Amino acid sequence: MAPSALSTAPKAAQTGADLTAEAVGQKLSSTGPFNGDSKLAPLDASKLVFTRTTTPRAVPALDDPIRNVSSYATDHMITCIWRVGFGWEAPELKPYGPFSIMPTASVLHYATECFEGQKAYRGYDGKLRLFRPDCNAKRLLVSSARIALPAFDPEELEKLVAALMAIDGAKFLPKNDPGKFMYIRPTLIGTQAELGVQTPKEAMLFIIATYMPELSEPKEGMKLLASQNDTVRAWPGGFGFAKVGANYGPSLMAQQEARSLGYDQILWLFGEDAKVTEAGASNFFTLIRNKETEKLQLITAPLGDKIILDGVTRRSVIQLARERLTDSKVLEPVEIVERQYTMHEIVEASKDGRLIECFACGTAVCTLQFTLQFIQTDNP
Repeated sequence: MAPSALSTAPKAAQTGADLTAEAVGQKLSSTGPFNGDSKLAPLDASKLVFTRTTTPRAVPALDDPIRNVSSYATDHMITCIWRVGFGWEAPELKPYGPFSIMPTASVLHYATECFEGQKAYRGYDGKLRLFRPDCNAKRLLVSSARIALPAFDPEELEKLVAALMAIDGAKFLPKNDPGKFMYIRPTLIGTQAELGVQTPKEAMLFIIATYMPELSEPKEGMKLLASQNDTVRAWPGGFGFAKVGANYGPSLMAQQEARSLGYDQILWLFGEDAKVTEAGASNFFTLIRNKETEKLQLITAPLGDKIILDGVTRRSVIQLARERLTDSKVLEPVEIVERQYTMHEIVEASKDGRLIECFACGTAVCTLQFTLQFIQTDNP
């Protein structure tokens, strides 16, 4: 479960639903080179071309406000072009900066874009680590398949992420500053410069690394505003399970409204019975005492209906809880339950004194976010 050092990155154990869904298998078989078509070039990290920057960026001080705006990137980035009929060109590590796409690019008109969020940490033992990078690479493949972008070998993406951090990590996460992290954003976009609703014939993969606000300090709680029936984040058969840009833009208005009313985030509910799904852009958990059995249960929404994201931190929480809490001899045992549950269950448990706590988890801000303080709902 521990994050793995860049030099010896072991594969994390997989639990729950497999990240490589049937759709991905179909995409792999039709987008070469996995179908044996030697004419299509694979994504190959061994062909990485290095172009070092001649204008290195300064490393901001620990108290520099620039660290909290999520836009101060490291010296370099990695880019790689895919073209239909050819496959993947040689990836390039080059100075961080703008790149050009045409105004008619597919990504700008048809939302052919997916991305990942992962972190690199400087350990207190001096080692630089990535947290479960194999899970992020496989999930990006799932997302790309959902929006008809090209397939790739996830292990090659892992190698490219490691290559970027091997170059920039020593500088931007120095050994004399243990416990700090950088946020890594692999992104895949459709770049075909032709209008028309069609599968892109050209795409670009790019990887950047930035600073991110540190929000690990404890606070009293997190106030969530329950979503209303006229606002839906995701639905069965949609793309809520994929990490695509189209999942996020439409949610910003509701998030802004919540904050204007004094709340931290939106608690996304679904359907007339107000099923609990996610909190903002994070997976959501509820620790509750079962009404019939009186046993403690850690409940979270299931992956089967494809409404929620298969979060890397989510599966880590579930794995740790199953390993350490289900048969605990020190703490009261906790049952891990992945099922649909409703806002009404939470409200009833709160009134009965059976609600222990709720929390959200995700990679971007911290490993575990904040204990839920108050939930408001106007749903029936």
